[in-house]
Amino acid sequence: MAPTSTPQTPFGRVLTAMVTPFTNDGELDLDGAQRLAAHLVNAGNDGIVVNGTTGESPTTSDAEKARLVRAVVEAVGDRAHVVAGAGTNDTRHSVELARAAEKAGANGLLAVTPYYSKPPQEGLFRHFSAIADATELPVMLYDIPGRSGVPINTETIVRLADHPRIVANKDAKGDLGRASWAIARSGLAWYSGDDMLNLPLLSVGAIGYVSVVGHLVTPELRALLDAHLNGDVTKATEIHQQLLPVFTGMFRTQGVITTKAALALQGLPGGPLRLPLVELTPEETEQLQRDLAAGGVQL
Repeated sequence: MAPTSTPQTPFGRVLTAMVTPFTNDGELDLDGAQRLAAHLVNAGNDGIVVNGTTGESPTTSDAEKARLVRAVVEAVGDRAHVVAGAGTNDTRHSVELARAAEKAGANGLLAVTPYYSKPPQEGLFRHFSAIADATELPVMLYDIPGRSGVPINTETIVRLADHPRIVANKDAKGDLGRASWAIARSGLAWYSGDDMLNLPLLSVGAIGYVSVVGHLVTPELRALLDAHLNGDVTKATEIHQQLLPVFTGMFRTQGVITTKAALALQGLPGGPLRLPLVELTPEETEQLQRDLAAGGVQL
């Protein structure tokens, strides 16, 4: 049974893009994944995104992805949405991953813009449509041109919004003007995919976030959202400013690297990274500790 959702908040409001825990020998740590997912839901997340970039999806196998979805669904049950990353730069492969995620029990799909290939907008439209056609699951687009090389243009977002199963967008475009127009014209549920812009995106119509720093500060992210929804702009701004060192520190280098380092500092499951990602240096770890402490994170 999927957790409660509405057309305005199809996956809830506060989601964390979860890392994929590995054992010390680099194998999938399903027990750790279940413990981490339960911890995140207990902290206040409405949903967990697995097999995204933060989940090291480029270096996990299709079989590992399916096993991870099943394990996390088992761990959180109907307490949270489990959204599975299914996007690649190969449409046929993405369709296969979408079907496998549905079979494994996912409540929704996250479909990133095809990367490296730099397809035209018509290619993006057909790619996302094919993924949405492949299952009965609701789909969240993921617009991140800094990684993919191409944006999803507003006109394409508006076209895609006509698909009955494309219900949301994760926005990591970093353009509040384009976001404003796309929110107004598409009617999609808009999720911030850039933690530094969580509050600004809420101010132009976003309904929540898919966060990386949610691994550490979900209660604060929830308080910021509640303050915004209650019209307390001053409090929302105060929380945003309190979290600035966390937003900055967690992205001084690649976000998976810092997240796994931070989880290790808190004694939570994460484990090693798979190449080409590498661990923080001792100096970088010390800087991360200073950043997190400045943002009020207890280590």
